[in-house]
Amino acid sequence: MQTIDEVQQEIIEEFSLYDDWMDKYALIIEQGNALSPLDEKYKTPENIIEGCQSRVWLQTDYREGRLLFQAESDAIIVKGLLALVLRVFNGRTPDEIIGNDLRFMKEIGLTEHLSPTRSNGLLSVIKQIRFYAIAYKTKAEKAE
Repeated sequence: MQTIDEVQQEIIEEFSLYDDWMDKYALIIEQGNALSPLDEKYKTPENIIEGCQSRVWLQTDYREGRLLFQAESDAIIVKGLLALVLRVFNGRTPDEIIGNDLRFMKEIGLTEHLSPTRSNGLLSVIKQIRFYAIAYKTKAEKAE
């Protein structure tokens, strides 16, 4: 399995192929379209991420020391952003998630090209993923 840094580098290289932001948005949308749809049973109020303008659901499972995420949004750009974040964090241990920063967003220019509401929503998703990582790490340590 690639490291978080290797996955981020792969994303950076994919986006570096395009100079025009319309092409980069098309790539983001393509990523979102490849995201598996979230089962309706997970579209619950508990799984909605607060702070997002569009509706975003994040389902988290913990198996064999790794966090498994599924997510969906009713907005196509946001769905693509979710796909990118999940590419980096899905199947990782809590320590890997807690110990890594998401540098790819800044390096591909996302931070300056997203509207403030989309940026805040994306940060809310990342914050929630980190929260789950800390919670499961704490729970695992108490079980030892």
